Amino acid sequence: MNLELFRLIYGRQKKRLTLQLNMSAKKILIIGLVWPEPTSSAAGTRMIQLVDLFLRKGFNITFASAASKSDFSYDFSETEVIEQQIKLNDESFNLLLKTLNPEIVLFDRFMVEEQYGWRVQQECPEALRILDTEDLHFLRSARQQSDKTQSPVDLFSDTAKREMAAILRCDLSLIISEVEIKILEETFNIEPALLYYLPFLENEIRSENISNWLPFEARTDFIFIGNFLHEPNWNSVQVLKTKIWPLLRKKLPGVNMNIYGAYASQKVLQLENRQERFFVKGRAINAQETISKHKVLLAPIQFGAGVKGKFIDAMQVGTPSVTTLVGAEAMKGNLEWNGFVEDDFVVFVDRAAMLYQDKSAWHNAQKNGIRIINERYASSNFADKFVADIDKLDLKSHRRKNFIGQILNHHTLQSTRYMSLWIEEKNKK
Repeated sequence: MNLELFRLIYGRQKKRLTLQLNMSAKKILIIGLVWPEPTSSAAGTRMIQLVDLFLRKGFNITFASAASKSDFSYDFSETEVIEQQIKLNDESFNLLLKTLNPEIVLFDRFMVEEQYGWRVQQECPEALRILDTEDLHFLRSARQQSDKTQSPVDLFSDTAKREMAAILRCDLSLIISEVEIKILEETFNIEPALLYYLPFLENEIRSENISNWLPFEARTDFIFIGNFLHEPNWNSVQVLKTKIWPLLRKKLPGVNMNIYGAYASQKVLQLENRQERFFVKGRAINAQETISKHKVLLAPIQFGAGVKGKFIDAMQVGTPSVTTLVGAEAMKGNLEWNGFVEDDFVVFVDRAAMLYQDKSAWHNAQKNGIRIINERYASSNFADKFVADIDKLDLKSHRRKNFIGQILNHHTLQSTRYMSLWIEEKNKK
């Protein structure tokens, strides 16, 4: 593709792009697996938090993705973010890199680094390459397989090899869970210098927020919420339907179980049973507002990884929750949970019923949630330090210490490059 064709494809952005390049602020290119949907998933919320952080720090941001936008994609038009639609296996991306010449490139999950990393290395070798893992995909996949087969968790999969290679090829990987950092360091011997703990970046819960919360007496029913494209959420709803709710509704007749979530397929919708007071509501336009009307959030999560956005949302609006060990993993540190953590289904039901009925226990759980947010997720504890740390990073020295990463980058630049170029040529025919 020649430069004139490139200009034609990206012509609608040309004026804004030129304005951006004339500014002295640092430039960051974020390559998204998808266009962020903060109303659909925690991953979307996480990405917008990172975008907002870089905007606040004065970065020029270009957000690029090869995915199609949906009706729920975040609207960047009211921000200073430049949007770029890109193509897979296409030299136009190289031309975009040459035009932007970003100081930082952030990959949204390891699959994106696999696709575009070699092009970034080729065109912008001095750019800081950051991988936002969201969660460790190989860990979630291994736990899911273990749950399905009732066998021990096997972390050493092909997905693990791919994800680990992406981590090693990048200069820094953002990890949202302290448990995942421990797995990477102790099980896979990843150097701590390559990993950066950056959890959700939340606003502190202040007295004025608390005063606006609905009181115990004004709330009704149980709630579950989660994106149904995410397998752990679909599995959790099945557990609720078959294991938890049959017992819980006998203890609390007249109370409803409300299921919310984006992209609910027919198999999800057909679980609704009005006689059992089990209701499938579909997408919540505003997750926190929806959760805030309910008394208790239930999430019997059986497998997964990372940190669960549904609990962050629940704590932000003062809604206690009952979940499992894997559901609460890495979220509370040494603090008390925002409700109860229980793997045994019978005890899970007892705890849920007690929390629903006991005002004192409910308020105590609510206070625990406030403390978790303010001490472990407040943006003020992490945001400034993160930007300062990447700003002062000596990239040459940092990379010299990661020689395995240099080896992987060398071979990836050869093997992946030629595969991508082969596809590129094939697409021209």
